[in-house]
Amino acid sequence: MVRDWEPLPRRIIIFRALKLGDMLCAVPALRSIRTAFPEAEIVLVGLPWAREFADRYRSFLDGFREFPGYPSLPEREPDLERLPAFFDRIRAERFDLAIQLHGAGSVSNSVIAQFGARIEAGFYEPGTECPDARTFLPYPNRGLELRRLLRLMEHLGIPSCGESLEFPIREDEHLQARQLTEAHGLSPGSYVCIHPGASIPDRRWPLERFGVVADALTARGFAIVLTGTAEEADLTDALSRMTRTPAINLAGRTKLGPLAAMLSAARLLVCNDTGVSHLADALRLPSVVISTGDNPDRWAPADRRLHRVLCRDSGVGPDEAIAEAEDLLKDESCCAA
Repeated sequence: MVRDWEPLPRRIIIFRALKLGDMLCAVPALRSIRTAFPEAEIVLVGLPWAREFADRYRSFLDGFREFPGYPSLPEREPDLERLPAFFDRIRAERFDLAIQLHGAGSVSNSVIAQFGARIEAGFYEPGTECPDARTFLPYPNRGLELRRLLRLMEHLGIPSCGESLEFPIREDEHLQARQLTEAHGLSPGSYVCIHPGASIPDRRWPLERFGVVADALTARGFAIVLTGTAEEADLTDALSRMTRTPAINLAGRTKLGPLAAMLSAARLLVCNDTGVSHLADALRLPSVVISTGDNPDRWAPADRRLHRVLCRDSGVGPDEAIAEAEDLLKDESCCAA
């Protein structure tokens, strides 16, 4: 049952100005908020790229406001000249409820405090003063990100609508993906995607190990499709030169939606611990994820049968990744295609 707020919030603003994987982890919380407040207008404040995210999740979000950055928040360089006008516009919209889903709150609570909402909610740093015990929760130090956010929903009296991620794909995006894969002679289930990039270089598994995995999967009869952003094309180019059989290099060739459609027709994904791993989770695509230092207990997919996360301080060898990939490939119940 939703917390007894009178009157019920009619306009809700959510602050989460983060990248793709972080936003996908918030989908269960967004779904719960929409279900609890079906008549409310719900607006996301996010990074510029997330305008597309808000458009894609129209069932949960009604609008988007671009966040110009803020001092001490690292996600983008703050545009200090734009900040005052940004906060003035948000305050003028007179939101009833502002929910902070942007980390522990040491800085982000200062952001939503300037939204001027009637009610504020979110996390706060343990050991610091709680803004309001009715609507703020100490930031959990452990647990999957999506479950941390759902714990806040529970604290607010907003029932969970499940932990599953989702990623809507439009028909035109499926068509674009089919045209691209068919141009390379690929059919659904005939190829494996390898995504060697990550926005943080320290999260990248060595390319030569991806190459060993690619060769092993080629030997099993699968075509290898290399995916990545345009900025990661040098990585995929280098990887394609390492494989015995030429891989199909599609890095930078698709936008997010067609990439998701292409992944949805793949048999398997092998990747670093980055946004595409959460995309595979949303698409129910089996995956092998190599985590190279970030906390897998926070960012790993919840389904450890469908998604195999490998992480070791001493490093993960290609044989381990191959073994997990082969286990997934022989399990027909894990076939997404």
